[in-house]
Amino acid sequence: MTMASLIANRMDNVRSVGCKELSDILCWTRMQAEAGQPIGAIVSRKELERQAGDGLFCWGIGNAPPRSLPTVLRDGQEIDVVFSLMKSRPKSSDVAPAKIVAWRSYIDLDGSEKALPPHILVTSRAKTGSRSHYALICQTERPLELADLGMFDPSAYRNVSDTGRPVGASQVTALLRKVSSRHEPSGYRINLRASLVRACWVKLGNPIELTSRKKSELAEMLDSISEMSATDWIRSVLGLRSERRIRKRAWGEQLALFAH
Repeated sequence: MTMASLIANRMDNVRSVGCKELSDILCWTRMQAEAGQPIGAIVSRKELERQAGDGLFCWGIGNAPPRSLPTVLRDGQEIDVVFSLMKSRPKSSDVAPAKIVAWRSYIDLDGSEKALPPHILVTSRAKTGSRSHYALICQTERPLELADLGMFDPSAYRNVSDTGRPVGASQVTALLRKVSSRHEPSGYRINLRASLVRACWVKLGNPIELTSRKKSELAEMLDSISEMSATDWIRSVLGLRSERRIRKRAWGEQLALFAH
């Protein structure tokens, strides 16, 4: 196959993803650099995470799920995840944080703490005080790569809540319901797409601060990510997440916890 054919096929795939109708209820999250890693590096490692997890990956976010989420889940509706690049520049504390942690567990919908699957790596800058960190549990069969999959207009949606408020400027991640088929020009694009799985939007726990050595190992992982296999990835993640305080379950058992 010629290079021209490869490029044409890739653009056909991009168009097919972009044209696919979004679910009426979706999760919209804006993304940028985090934990000292540029967004391109984050997406690259999430793609390897997706490969190692048979399509499953976690996306760290800063805010808790809305109270309306359990009701939406009980209805069994499909929930797409739309990722858009932020318009503003990342904060200096995200570009060069003083401390970085790796999260090792999550709290399920029943309030039980469980270990994250061994292929999952969620990092963030160390939180001050008692601030928590959360994650979207996502799945897609398509490779993760930054692209322009079309415009996203937040004004065509409202928060899934009793009040149905418009999307706030400070809402980085929100559960939204479509209220209009009209779309006004917007500075936001659909740069990644996926779907939420059953566990969906969880609180993370059991963080471990990365030592200088482990931060160097993480940097080396990011530099060589294009050469890593799924097995290499899992081995490296387990190294960064070592010294667990909770028992690690078998990988297959962990993946089953997130199944539809």
